[in-house]
Amino acid sequence: MIPELRKKFNTEFTEEKYRNFINELDTALKYPTDFRVSETPLFLSEEFYNELLKACDGLTSQISSASFKRRTNEIIPSSKKVNGEEEHPVFLQLDFAICKSKEGSFIPKLIELQGFPSLYAYQSFFSKILKKHFDIPGNLTSYFSGYDEKSYIKLLKKIIVGDNDPESVILLEIEPEKQKTRIDFAATEEMIGINTVDISSIKKRGNKLFYNKNGKEISIKKIYNRVILDEIERKNIKYNFSFDDKLDVEWAGHPGWFIKISKISLPLLKGKYVPQCYFLNELKKYPDDLSKFVLKPLFSFAGLGVEVDLTKQMLDKISDNKNYILQEKIEYAPLIKTPDEPSKVEIRMMFLWPVSGKPTLVNNLIRMSKGKMMGVDFNKNKTWVGSSVAYHY
Repeated sequence: MIPELRKKFNTEFTEEKYRNFINELDTALKYPTDFRVSETPLFLSEEFYNELLKACDGLTSQISSASFKRRTNEIIPSSKKVNGEEEHPVFLQLDFAICKSKEGSFIPKLIELQGFPSLYAYQSFFSKILKKHFDIPGNLTSYFSGYDEKSYIKLLKKIIVGDNDPESVILLEIEPEKQKTRIDFAATEEMIGINTVDISSIKKRGNKLFYNKNGKEISIKKIYNRVILDEIERKNIKYNFSFDDKLDVEWAGHPGWFIKISKISLPLLKGKYVPQCYFLNELKKYPDDLSKFVLKPLFSFAGLGVEVDLTKQMLDKISDNKNYILQEKIEYAPLIKTPDEPSKVEIRMMFLWPVSGKPTLVNNLIRMSKGKMMGVDFNKNKTWVGSSVAYHY
């Protein structure tokens, strides 16, 4: 999106540079990357950078409103509610497709949002390694709101650890060594100094939780939560406490926010940067052209259950239509010049939201695709696709 930087990067790119870059990513921490890493970052133009900020400001203003909180509380089924979450999510992420407007300029369109942490440590680590292997101008940054690597890590540690001894703070996950994002757990351990713990190994006595470290039982004071409750149910995971228990722990990202700030929020958000989106059970009449919409189940993650090719008969057969949304399909712009066809891009804007304060935009990640969708299955045997980061002046 900055033509001179794109031309320079593509001209100087070599497969050897890329191999060396991936090798360091995969060996610098205790876990490798378990997902494809793109050959290139994205360079944001000033014009599009400003559009992103406008989109983020408008959406975070809506998400912060009392009416939004009230509406999400009303529409979440009681079976999905979890007691004890903070006043607002600590972690907030907005995913935008990069599209072309009718006027021909680039515009971000919201496709997903989540109140759940994802890759906050890894993206910082990733950008540092990328800059070692490719000639990225020193005045370009992947951070926002005036943060740099040092101040970003300091803020992340403050939010996750606070005033606690890092040994008493854990990153909680389901079978962490098997998760595709495990490299982020390794980066978090190194940057923040906390331990990653499998939920099934936690012990409960009274209202206190404990984990084992090198044969020693440690009392848990705070949990950096990476557990998705839907995954617990789907995999029938057994563990020794309940998220509804009145536990003597603090949360850095209570699991309840995974549901509240999610696909269930999309029909509640409006504006220039938001596609049409409806709760299926609230539609009196289906849109005339269903080919322009996608069906998404509310309570699933990682793209499970999404239907792209819709018919009226298919929708009529859905008995639990209150648990689905119809969302306008988004046409991604062919954006990044590559050695063959252009790559399409979505960008995740990553916020930290302190207990007292407003959501603060701090970092980003991008995903690139040449297929029908962003997923791995649609990008097999393709290059210059996968995850990366966006830089701006």
